[in-house]
Amino acid sequence: MDSVILGKTKLNVNKNGFGALPIQRIEKKDAVYLLQKAFYHGINYFDTARWYSDSEEKIGAAFSWTREKIIISTKTAAQTVDVFWKELEISLTNLKTDYIDIYQFHNPEFCPQPGDQSGLYEAMLEAKKQGKIRFIGITNHRQAVARDAIESNLYDTLQFPFCYLASDEDLEIVKACQTNNMGFIAMKALSGGLITDAKAAYAYLGQFDHVAPIWGIQRECELDEFLSYQESPPTLTKEMKLKIEADRKELSGNFCRGCGYCMPCPAEIEINNCARMSLMLRRAPSDSLLSQEWQDKMKKIENCIQCNQCKEKCPYGLNTPDLLLKNYEDYQTFL
Repeated sequence: MDSVILGKTKLNVNKNGFGALPIQRIEKKDAVYLLQKAFYHGINYFDTARWYSDSEEKIGAAFSWTREKIIISTKTAAQTVDVFWKELEISLTNLKTDYIDIYQFHNPEFCPQPGDQSGLYEAMLEAKKQGKIRFIGITNHRQAVARDAIESNLYDTLQFPFCYLASDEDLEIVKACQTNNMGFIAMKALSGGLITDAKAAYAYLGQFDHVAPIWGIQRECELDEFLSYQESPPTLTKEMKLKIEADRKELSGNFCRGCGYCMPCPAEIEINNCARMSLMLRRAPSDSLLSQEWQDKMKKIENCIQCNQCKEKCPYGLNTPDLLLKNYEDYQTFL
């Protein structure tokens, strides 16, 4: 069973991290079942966030009895010290614990540091002094913020998008974390569902001994697939490499990763799915995407008011309004 040491934290986590964003979409009893099954089969690292509605509560329900045997990371999107402390206490209550292993700033627009007038990093230090958190982490989708976090030497872990579609600049960030003994947690390892070959995705990340992937899991069949890789870790084959190259060619350039940081939309457009509908239809065709419900969701693109809020908030610098329009025009060709 493969494991990863998260840099200077010395935390030993299973190569299969459980990304708990998707469990907010399922019933509590089903989520608890999935979480506990994962634990019983060797998964010891679970990642969540205050932003993921009731995900923390479901983890708390699953693991309050065995807290010392698992590693939990959660996140705060607080922009003020008062909100930081409020969110930390809510997370502790939800998770039914008195400490969080890795507490992460959730995709901030800048890298919090001592003396930056926000007081956020100082709050992290105080929370650590009080024993409420063990290690300080940061998550981001922006290369500049990620580089700042690494160079600051203030953070124990970085959570950053990493998959076989990674750019050379992304790879430099991954290597820099290793050089600086900073734990690297890979999110978006399936690029928001656009990578459909999980085996190839797992094998690619398996090349990096210091990288700890977290896989978003919502269904038991998904969990079973990743558990099977623990027993027999896949290695990159010639066929996989050809598949990866083909995906890189198809998905190179501007495409929506579905992260959702552009939301909410004042025109009520479900941007994080509508802006990548063309790729979803071509890479994982489903009649459900052509249902009346989805047709109605896509039609809302006609109501775009060109406020550009989504464009300004996109961590990947996408021209989101233009991307929405192109996806809408393409979607109509399928009807």
